[in-house]
Amino acid sequence: MKSTKRVLALGMASVMTLGLLSACGNKPSSDNNNQASTLVVGDGNYDGKFSPFFYTSAYDGNIVSMVSQPLISSDREGAMILNGIEGETKEYNGTDYTYTGISDVVVTENEDDGTVYYDITLKDGVKFSDGTEMDIDDVIFSMYVLSDPTYDGSSTLYGQPIMGMNEYRSGMDTKFNLILAAPRDNTDFSLWTEEEQTALWAAVDKAGPEYAKYICEYLIANGDNKPEDSVAACAANWNYPDLAEDATYEDFYQAMLAAYNGNPAEMARNESPSSLSDFTNLIEDYDAYNVGVQTGESAPNISGIQKTSDNSVRVTTTEVSATCIYQLSLVVAPMHYYGNEELYNYENNQFGFPKGDLTIVREKNSKPMGAGPYEFVSYENGTVALKANENYWKGEPKIQNINFKETNEADKVNGVKSGTLDITDPSFSTDAIKEIAAANGGSEDFNGSVITVNTVDNLGYGYVGINADNVKVGDDGSSDASKNLRKGLATVLAVYRDVAIDSYYGKWANVINYPISDTSWAAPKVTDAGYQVAFSTDVNDNPIYTDGMSDEEKYAAAKQAALGFFEAAGYTVENGKITAAPAGAKMDYELIIGGGGQGDHPAFMMCTLAKDALKEIGMNLIVTDIANASDLFSQMQAGTAELFAAAWQATVDPDMYQIYHSQGTSNYNYDIKDAKLDQIIMDARSITDQEARTLMYKDALDIVMDWAVEVPIYQRANCFIFSTERIKIDTLTPDMTTYWNWMNDVELLELN
Repeated sequence: MKSTKRVLALGMASVMTLGLLSACGNKPSSDNNNQASTLVVGDGNYDGKFSPFFYTSAYDGNIVSMVSQPLISSDREGAMILNGIEGETKEYNGTDYTYTGISDVVVTENEDDGTVYYDITLKDGVKFSDGTEMDIDDVIFSMYVLSDPTYDGSSTLYGQPIMGMNEYRSGMDTKFNLILAAPRDNTDFSLWTEEEQTALWAAVDKAGPEYAKYICEYLIANGDNKPEDSVAACAANWNYPDLAEDATYEDFYQAMLAAYNGNPAEMARNESPSSLSDFTNLIEDYDAYNVGVQTGESAPNISGIQKTSDNSVRVTTTEVSATCIYQLSLVVAPMHYYGNEELYNYENNQFGFPKGDLTIVREKNSKPMGAGPYEFVSYENGTVALKANENYWKGEPKIQNINFKETNEADKVNGVKSGTLDITDPSFSTDAIKEIAAANGGSEDFNGSVITVNTVDNLGYGYVGINADNVKVGDDGSSDASKNLRKGLATVLAVYRDVAIDSYYGKWANVINYPISDTSWAAPKVTDAGYQVAFSTDVNDNPIYTDGMSDEEKYAAAKQAALGFFEAAGYTVENGKITAAPAGAKMDYELIIGGGGQGDHPAFMMCTLAKDALKEIGMNLIVTDIANASDLFSQMQAGTAELFAAAWQATVDPDMYQIYHSQGTSNYNYDIKDAKLDQIIMDARSITDQEARTLMYKDALDIVMDWAVEVPIYQRANCFIFSTERIKIDTLTPDMTTYWNWMNDVELLELN
């Protein structure tokens, strides 16, 4: 799936180990102050909410991943490991890797009634850091926390079609939700007082503009907007493109609120970068309203969560959900610590806490425990201190202490250079690249004597989109003639991808050939049968390029191939140029790009080179570099853009419904309407077999490419840097990816 908004629930379920931490006032142990035995990691600023249930920031999530263990593990491509107890061996980048976990999962699709069984068996002997052995009751407890009617964290397990889930959650809601769902002038105070209602609305109104500011800051930190961008420009990147140029945070908040009929709770559930708590953290005395209120009858349990033995559970869904397996990769939290064992009696529908009251769970937000490789020691003065978990199921880590230290972006590279940091993740900017090279004595391979660099693909990619309803022949954007028109434009754009991306990113971005992030398990591989370079065949499906061609020869061949497509589209071609357009088509099209009015965009060179090349064959491509990104997104959303340069963020599941299905919420970008494509997308949603889904998505991607509504351009890199002097580099986990970084296999990492 692609989105302009972050979808944290899936990401945190599958990227890596997740867990429980704590942030308390204890001082770090003396060992953690012993530099010789302590790894120091430069991280971002922490919220101090290290709970696997309620953490929201990515930096708190880093601590969570070190201290806890997911029920289902994942591999280097983000795919779930269903045979974790014995392990699964999978090939990546030419090497076989064996992945293990704490459970086996058997997925059974029942043809008779459409239900699906997830039979989960827990590995024996797994212990939490206090030595208590994990059992299936801990799993069930964790599932019920995430399913509680008052749960407001980032997991959406409750949104899966688990049998009995809706019945269990019905008949109860939080006072917060109930008050905000009622009119502001409500006079029925049977479930809350007038004073509570007045106070909550006042607190919400005060928090609203701060919430809009938080979203803008998130977009800037995530690289979607620049620090100097206006509120309107940020709002446009959040799918609110119609704000006035001088809009305020209050205006942005009111625009979001209006989209949800004035209900702030509903707005925050849908608009938050990570979870509802992005909003509720800003509301004064929120906890007083986050209590369950009985509003009707509800089921005493979730019928689709059944304990089948002391070490197994069956989860039953009413239908196939391709994303359910990711949500089931939840952190297994120790019930004896987060809950109350006296309140657990499975047969009597008691699950470790009072239904509708997660107070005892929230009390441990800053004082956690888990089954991960490290256990929490303290959080003070901007440093989280961890120590090795001697009970870790994979074996006690070799590095005894790790300090995660809040670090400013500007200090990250210098921190490793000077020896105050051992690992960090600077923004991979041109300045950072130069600084790293200088630290390594001018070495440009970035694996020098001071700093070692390891890059991973960013979870997203850049592209040029072409709207099929605006770039067509006649009245039918799906006709062969219309497709050929778009293929002519796409062919010339595509041939300049290599030179443009190399100029902008150097070797720290790759040209991609399908409209899907290379980080996805569904992305076609170069070695796959039928893999093709994007727009590299002519109108007769013959290769445009041959081995040994120079760049200039490729550019000439692309122009010749484009003429073939234009002629097939109905254009008049004379003496190597188009001279007349068929009905419904034009001799000029506009491509809008957000280069800040200064050409500062990875695709800008590609677009301008393509403009010059197309001009030589009679087509006028107008490249409009806009200063305000909101103008670009406004045209995209209105469906008036012809061609546009943009970027997608991706999620771990490659579901294509949002963008490419004819009824998708963002289909207006391309106006692609293809019955066969729709069917493939729906079929891929209805099965859980990843291999089969991969084949389906390849067929879907081929259809998208045939429509020529998207020119895939680049996948840029993010990076981790390591102190070559302090770390035994050969003990770092090999072949790091977006889903598999140095924190995986951390128990094997060693210091020099």
